[in-house]
Amino acid sequence: MPKKASTATDKKPADKGNKKGKDKATADDGEEKQTKGKGALKAATAINVRHILCEKHSKATEALEKIQEGQSFNKVAQEYSEDKAKAGGSLGWMTRGSMVGAFQDAAFALTPSTVDKPVVSSLVKTNFGYHIIMVEGRR
Repeated sequence: MPKKASTATDKKPADKGNKKGKDKATADDGEEKQTKGKGALKAATAINVRHILCEKHSKATEALEKIQEGQSFNKVAQEYSEDKAKAGGSLGWMTRGSMVGAFQDAAFALTPSTVDKPVVSSLVKTNFGYHIIMVEGRR
């Protein structure tokens, strides 16, 4: 009897071992997805973007400093942004090709973040002025 029990016990760990093997494969798949996610970062067709637009470099630099000090992006946008997107700087979902070149390049290079802990671009100069860009989502 004890031998049969040990045989049954031997089979269970073997089954568990197989499951663990599958879990490892899943973990590897997750790593591949993360790698593909980074690839998808470049291949996204649309981004949910916020920005702060300032005509003057000095004002834009001041806004960027406020964000780097830890203030939330939407509050800084309401205070400093000079465009119609004063509601926290949100431009909504924008597709590739619907933005000016330098703005688009900077925006699609950013990783998604939140207004409270934003990952922002450095100042981006366009014909509209200086932009500080943040991305909330990608698809």
